[in-house]
Amino acid sequence: MKTAQMMIADRPIGPDSPPFLIAELSANHNGSLDRALDIMTAASEAGADAVKLQTYTADSLTIDHDGPGFTVEGGLWDSYTLHALYEEAHTPWDWHEALFARGRELGLIVFSSPFDASAVDFLEDLGAPAHKIASFELIDLPLIRKVAATGKPMIMSTGMASLADIDAAVTEARESGAGDIALLHCTSGYPTPADEADLRTIPHLADAFGLVTGLSDHTPGVGAPVAAVALGAAIIEKHFTLDRADGGPDAAFSLEPAEFRMLCDSVRLGWEALGGVRYERTAAEAGSVQFRRSLYIVADMAAGDVLTAENLRSIRPGFGLPPKYIDVLLGKRVNCAIARGTPMTWDLIA
Repeated sequence: MKTAQMMIADRPIGPDSPPFLIAELSANHNGSLDRALDIMTAASEAGADAVKLQTYTADSLTIDHDGPGFTVEGGLWDSYTLHALYEEAHTPWDWHEALFARGRELGLIVFSSPFDASAVDFLEDLGAPAHKIASFELIDLPLIRKVAATGKPMIMSTGMASLADIDAAVTEARESGAGDIALLHCTSGYPTPADEADLRTIPHLADAFGLVTGLSDHTPGVGAPVAAVALGAAIIEKHFTLDRADGGPDAAFSLEPAEFRMLCDSVRLGWEALGGVRYERTAAEAGSVQFRRSLYIVADMAAGDVLTAENLRSIRPGFGLPPKYIDVLLGKRVNCAIARGTPMTWDLIA
């Protein structure tokens, strides 16, 4: 099957290109535009290719209500009402223009997850180069239709989704005019235990849909993203903050700048190391060949002496005959005097 590829803002994305690394701003601005701008600068310095925003209001996601189902029970956001949580976490819409402008200054690709039709229109007016469908919205087919109709590249996260849910979303996007589409494997746990990451889903998604695949990661550290790239992930998305100690709704499962730099360096090195299928010697190996084992005379010998295990051994360096010939040579007589340390060659035997 042909390798899937896509483009976002002239950046090629796919298994044959370096991993596309997204720093997720989410709620880590903690209500401050200046902090949001500082996060973008830090993300650029750490090596991110893109920063992703979230575009919604509390009222577009829910209603202000504290009845059954409207209050979080357990986890990081215990006792929050949904409305209060989203009010605290949302990125004000009047910040977006400044955030997109900072991205242009830094050479970062900036795009967002719209959560309703009005957010899609708003982001289109800002010239967003792509749109992201969040895991929780993957079953919102009307929203997918709206995004797909823009013709922009779409990235869709698959947390909590069944294979049938993903198929429905991809079908809807394709039939509604989507440009390029990517799927991010995701476990919507905040944070996600490593043993629930199930990264082997990534190549299965690629085979099932023929699309660029990646990982939206909520596990601690950088191990899962590195493993994901080894399994074919072309996109890595990770929440980013200046300092977890500053708090905020998403701080606990976000990386700090030094950690994100480690992620960028590690996954890019991992991708480079994948290379291709090869059995030929590389340039780096050329100087090492001489240190393989080969057959050497290890005791002084006179003409006519018999080769034995005491005077012929497989040792380093590698300038003698290959070790596989030792059984052929043992018992043969040499045809001249040979000094200890001489590599064994065929012309030394009678």
